[in-house]
Amino acid sequence: MGIRLGAIADDFTGATDLANNLVRAGMRVVQLIDVPEEGDRADGGPGIAEDVDAVVIALKSRTVPVPEAVDASLRALAWLRGAGAEQIYFKYCSTFDSTPAGNIGPVAEALMDALGTDFTVATPAFPDNGRTVFKGHLFVGDVLLSESGMRDHPLTPMTDSNLVKVLGAQTTRPVGLIDHTVLAGGADAVRARIAELRSQGVAFAIADAVSNDDLLRLGEAVRDLPLVTAGSGLAIGLPANWGVEPSSSAAQLSPAAGHRAVVSGSVSTATNGQVRAFLDTGRPAFSVDPLRIAAGADVAGEALAFADAHLADGPVLIYSTEAPDAVRGVQRRLGAAEAGELVERTLAEVARGLVARGVRQLVVAGGETSGAVVQALGVTGLRIGPQIDPGVPWCAATLPDGSPLHLTLKSGNFGAPDFFSAAFALLETS
Repeated sequence: MGIRLGAIADDFTGATDLANNLVRAGMRVVQLIDVPEEGDRADGGPGIAEDVDAVVIALKSRTVPVPEAVDASLRALAWLRGAGAEQIYFKYCSTFDSTPAGNIGPVAEALMDALGTDFTVATPAFPDNGRTVFKGHLFVGDVLLSESGMRDHPLTPMTDSNLVKVLGAQTTRPVGLIDHTVLAGGADAVRARIAELRSQGVAFAIADAVSNDDLLRLGEAVRDLPLVTAGSGLAIGLPANWGVEPSSSAAQLSPAAGHRAVVSGSVSTATNGQVRAFLDTGRPAFSVDPLRIAAGADVAGEALAFADAHLADGPVLIYSTEAPDAVRGVQRRLGAAEAGELVERTLAEVARGLVARGVRQLVVAGGETSGAVVQALGVTGLRIGPQIDPGVPWCAATLPDGSPLHLTLKSGNFGAPDFFSAAFALLETS
């Protein structure tokens, strides 16, 4: 059978975030790492497994040059359509991470062209994680996006919270708004507004959403659109369009075993707090210094030697997480791209070494870090399991040698302060 929903995510943690919401709504979901070879599926056979309702393809396309992001997204689209996907979901970050050059707008336009559609919606809203859209403006908690920690993001600083303007700067097509008063009128009112916008030549509509009810109404209203674009929040409103209802069985994974570890490369405010909370518990932690990496020190080897002494009493944390001022200082000395690549390569090498030492419960924090780690481990697919915190589930993977790995890929912006401890506690009780 073909899959019902095919999703293209622009980073690895974002893919897991989306898949998590689909599972919570009852869908059985597999996340694939990058575009599979033609005919492949998550368990290595031809076609799609019969018990999968949705497939999410995780790309690493959020901050690459626009042509690369478009090419990767179109390849993912071709695979998903070949697998029978009835609707396509382009997933980006709940903080709308992008620049005036892209990549959200150019990728969305390319997908529209390939699907032959003249209209889609766009909303990064995810109220469960404090991301809401009101009158087209994105809020992070109680503050506008432009006043949040995202204004200091090293790659995609978000200094404007007006999403109509932000998306309009990235596209060649007009951008409109479906505001909260329309959403309050229900799915029929939303469909009427979509028809009105289309008659005006509008191709993209930013959709307000201040509650899950808004997303459920929007999800029902976009049932017939070939393409939707959103953060992960809209996922809660789509499974019901295929008669799928929430079920705990959709999130079942096999029991976990083995050593426990956390690898963190995120510089977000949320992850900084999670690292501090872990350090406050007195558990073993090793700080990765990008300047020492650049100087030629074997930082990965030092981190693994540290882990050797502490894994039996784990979990162990290996981190490169700093406050914005410290990050900017490193970037001034090394360059933003070079600093990020040094840390990613080192943490990926550390993760590979940890798994070789018997770690089978691994938390990875940060989108770029997660991408580097899963590629280093040779993970090609994930079965999505139970939620730890909104937007972040445990997943099950099979390593190239056939051994199992429980893995969670956490967006830097997500999770409560005690996330690392809570993650392992959940596996103990599952």
